[in-house]
Amino acid sequence: MTDITVLNEKLESAGKLTTKVSLTTEDINVPVVHQVVKATLAGRRQGNACTKTRGKVSGGGAKPFKQKGTGRARQGSIRSSLMVGGGTAFGPQPRSYDQKVNKKVMNKAIKAVIADKLEAGKLTVVESLSTSGKTKDMFALLNGKGLLPALVVAADKNAPALKAVRNLERGKGLAAEGFSVYEAVKFENLVIEKAALENILNKLV
Repeated sequence: MTDITVLNEKLESAGKLTTKVSLTTEDINVPVVHQVVKATLAGRRQGNACTKTRGKVSGGGAKPFKQKGTGRARQGSIRSSLMVGGGTAFGPQPRSYDQKVNKKVMNKAIKAVIADKLEAGKLTVVESLSTSGKTKDMFALLNGKGLLPALVVAADKNAPALKAVRNLERGKGLAAEGFSVYEAVKFENLVIEKAALENILNKLV
């Protein structure tokens, strides 16, 4: 069990949140976080690189030149990778770079990154991110408390706070259901709603 300070809408202390999940330095697992981050980046690769093999190059029905007497190496087709304009041997083909990440590994990574933010004093839990939806207001709130750059996590994917943080140069917004270990590592501060944090931690139990 871990006690986390909860702030109100004005980012002032408003109580404590006691979690059922342990969030200590012993829970910070760097190799697991690294594995999940690498898998996330690999999954974002398009894998569209494609070269034509000799079977996809047009032409090549006739022998380019006679077998003997030219002084050149014998050739049977202009599609050969040895010929200019021929097919590519062992070139890249469309593929998927996705890496499988087991559920337990993902949960360990989420727990580790939240524990790391808490230990470093970079985890800010608020009761609610009530905002007008304007980027200017969100910037003033976060910048005034020195919370930028920040990843803002809301309980509801349609929350106005996510709309307000969308145009921040040093900020990004996510819903609790789409929480990303990579994005949490990428941004220095993690600003999360109390309900969103409870939602994420409940999945780790």
